[in-house]
Amino acid sequence: MFGFLPFGLVFVPVGLAACGLVLGGPWTWGTVAFVFGLIPLLDLVAGRNERNPGPPEHETRLAYAGFRAMTWLVVPALILLTIAAAWTITHRPLAWWELAGIVLSTGVAAGGLGINTAHELIHKAGRFERALGQALLLNACYMHFYIEHLIGHHSRVATPDDPASARLGESFYAFYPRTVVGSFRSAWAIEATRLGRAGQAVWGPRNRMLWYVALPLGAATALGLAWGPAAGLFFLAQGFVAFSLLELVNYLEHYGLAREPLTGGRYERVNEHHSWSCANRLTNWFLFQLQRHSDHHMHAMRRYEALHHLPAAPELPTGYAGMIWLALVPPLWRRVMDPRVAAARRAVAPE
Repeated sequence: MFGFLPFGLVFVPVGLAACGLVLGGPWTWGTVAFVFGLIPLLDLVAGRNERNPGPPEHETRLAYAGFRAMTWLVVPALILLTIAAAWTITHRPLAWWELAGIVLSTGVAAGGLGINTAHELIHKAGRFERALGQALLLNACYMHFYIEHLIGHHSRVATPDDPASARLGESFYAFYPRTVVGSFRSAWAIEATRLGRAGQAVWGPRNRMLWYVALPLGAATALGLAWGPAAGLFFLAQGFVAFSLLELVNYLEHYGLAREPLTGGRYERVNEHHSWSCANRLTNWFLFQLQRHSDHHMHAMRRYEALHHLPAAPELPTGYAGMIWLALVPPLWRRVMDPRVAAARRAVAPE
């Protein structure tokens, strides 16, 4: 009944970032230190959770409301944090390293918590939750993710056509510009196709991509007009940190995995072998079970509390926070991951 409570840990990074705004000094780096320093260590202590939920577990009214509240409350928490951070950097004297800490901590919260929560929300059918998800993507300056992820990535995952699927041997530093540019181009093409079918002009008010560019720039401009150019630049900087963290996670999730091509330019159906998963208990609490990624790609509308651990899915050696450190050091990443890719491929096609 109270299984939603551990997911409340997602608010710890926001709280630490808020403490940094109030206390200054080393506290400005609190969220960064917690996410990339403490969580990888605690992940090893907390162990794994391979238990799958049964249908009765989430049917009570309290449980249903609790799991929903955990995602919905992220939206005001992060938007207030961003506004408070913009005010702080323009109204308090800060050393350069304190300013850097605020930008990074706010961006890590907006990316690691915000975009991840947006990912959960935009996959739902209701307009309310999708609107909440888009608000978080606005906060992270990456609104085209709404189009590209839902329509592009989920249909083309683990194929050469997907800019968000990292190829075997591709470093994060090669993947990053390819996915950032490629995802935007893909989202634009998807939207242009939609407008063409509806008989609408691409360069017109019905083009969501134009709004998805204008809205973050408008938010930055509004903060700049309210508190000075530094506030607007801060908003864009924390957004850059946020979507860069997203692309780091994208790099981890499908590295080296590939769907078999079929006739007619099609590919085999997505299954558990096309995403890396992880059963680390703690990181899954912080990420709304995003690490049960294989099941997510097989059942995209399934809510986070109902996602399953799939024993046949290829597994990362540790949680996302720890894997990000490896991804930033390509030789170490390849030494750890390339043999796992080979093993995952042999498991599907032993010959």
